[in-house]
Amino acid sequence: MDLLTLALLLLVLLCLLLGAGLWISMSLAAVGWVAMSQVHASPGLFLASAYWEATGSWTLAALPMFIWMGEILFRTRLSEELFNGLSPWVRRLPGGLLHVNILACGIFGSVSGSSAATCATVSKIALPELKRRGYSERVAIGSLATAGTLGIMIPPSIIMVVYAVAAEVSIIRVFIAGMIPGLIVMALFSLYIVVWAVLNPRQQPPPEPRLPMLAKLRRSAQLIPCGLLIVAVIGTMFVGWATATEAAAFGVLGSLILAAVTGALSWRNFLDSLLGATRLSCMIMFILAGAAFLTKAMALTGIPAALAAGAASLGLGPYGIIAILTVVYIILGTALDGVSMIVLTTSIVIPMVQGAGFDLVWFGIFIVLLVEIAEITPPLGFNLFVMQTMTGKEQTEIAAAALPFFLMLVLTVVLVTLFPVTLVTGLPEWLLAR
Repeated sequence: MDLLTLALLLLVLLCLLLGAGLWISMSLAAVGWVAMSQVHASPGLFLASAYWEATGSWTLAALPMFIWMGEILFRTRLSEELFNGLSPWVRRLPGGLLHVNILACGIFGSVSGSSAATCATVSKIALPELKRRGYSERVAIGSLATAGTLGIMIPPSIIMVVYAVAAEVSIIRVFIAGMIPGLIVMALFSLYIVVWAVLNPRQQPPPEPRLPMLAKLRRSAQLIPCGLLIVAVIGTMFVGWATATEAAAFGVLGSLILAAVTGALSWRNFLDSLLGATRLSCMIMFILAGAAFLTKAMALTGIPAALAAGAASLGLGPYGIIAILTVVYIILGTALDGVSMIVLTTSIVIPMVQGAGFDLVWFGIFIVLLVEIAEITPPLGFNLFVMQTMTGKEQTEIAAAALPFFLMLVLTVVLVTLFPVTLVTGLPEWLLAR
């Protein structure tokens, strides 16, 4: 059987298994088993070794810790403190408190690592407050749905950890590389709000009275606990004091202390956060293990190398390949979550990307941006589901409200593709070389 036929049969088998409702991890393992049986008489030996190698990793230990940290913070009053601490500084800008949505999601995302948790937690506080003050509900919903995706772009990010493990690159490098693109996304979101506010002055309340500087500083003191947590998690990694796993442990400890200080730490919340983190971690690790086996099987069949050579022979050039991958990932995002998108495609895509001469750290940020887009793409955009639950509105209405911010994400993809060193890979190279 030639490689093209085998690849098509494996793709059809994977689609059938997923369509039948089989778990993603089991579907990946089953397809890997079929592929491995074509080149080796004992595929079970490779299955056992792949599962052990994929899950018995010190690097991967950071994943459940970051997830647990986000679960703990989801049950605190951090989002309320962020809203109160940030609002005095943006109320005089065009768009007023709508900018708090962006800033609060960016800050909360930097300590939660989860898009859905960021969207739900900040929306719970911001939506009622913005509605009470007379802000446009459409823009408020659109900004929260898309700004929630900052939870997977601003490090530490669960998706970044999954990609780094799957692509075998440094987690810290991927984290650092996401800083500038994350800030660009926040800036573009706020810029759109400013432009919209200037063009639609009647759809927002009048500017609020100025606050004395002392009152601003007093309210901003609520940001101190979150700031200390960010320094403990991200700062220790950036200066080389801790690995990603150690920083994640610091984050869990800091989250527990923050929850205790704010009175949100109870046995019920503690157990709920632990159970939530365990369920999500197990799900992701099983998917990674299945993907690891499929990756090993595909490598032995020679399919990825053949596809990479075939892509190169088309003469599309590096940007042509990236354009095709962009379309493919956006289509995948309409039916799959971010983790599944990454682990399903890594074994095929990485050889193609390397063959085209792209840096794997840059490609990780590229994929994360596309996963952000997928989070607000119907019919399976996770943040659309979150906002639908929060507002009771139809998913199509929420997607339409998020469309202008969706375009800002697309613009960011274009910028990081045109200026990869300046916006992505330059910062980790500079920081880690010092």
